[in-house]
Amino acid sequence: MYIEKVVEVTDEVFAAILRLIPHLTSNKGLPTREEIVSLIQSESSTVWMARYPDQNGEITGMLTISIYRVPTGLRSIVEDVVVDPEFRRRGIAQGLLQAALHLAREAGANGVALTSNPKRAAANLLYQSMGFEKRETNSYFYRL
Repeated sequence: MYIEKVVEVTDEVFAAILRLIPHLTSNKGLPTREEIVSLIQSESSTVWMARYPDQNGEITGMLTISIYRVPTGLRSIVEDVVVDPEFRRRGIAQGLLQAALHLAREAGANGVALTSNPKRAAANLLYQSMGFEKRETNSYFYRL
């Protein structure tokens, strides 16, 4: 497997994102190319992609990590971790998460947050096996 930071929205990268996102959620529309370009150009967000079996392989997974400053320090959060179902259980998500953790550590963040649907049992087990701790907190969302 090969993990790479996305620095340009090529046709291949855009097509892979459109192919992978439906495995995350079915209740949101697909992003436009302009939205993905904006994401890649953002100073606070980084998209990592995985190729399998090597750097010449198909894009099989991705995640986004955002690192941003708040008054109490540097925060980071991982979002939209997804691996193509045909390539799961091959260490791809773990490799993507390790890249994200390394980036956050290098930036000076004191930790990395993520949320996961409780129904995603395998994903939750992976996060716990990597040292992520389940937090007892109230999570709120305000729909606009």
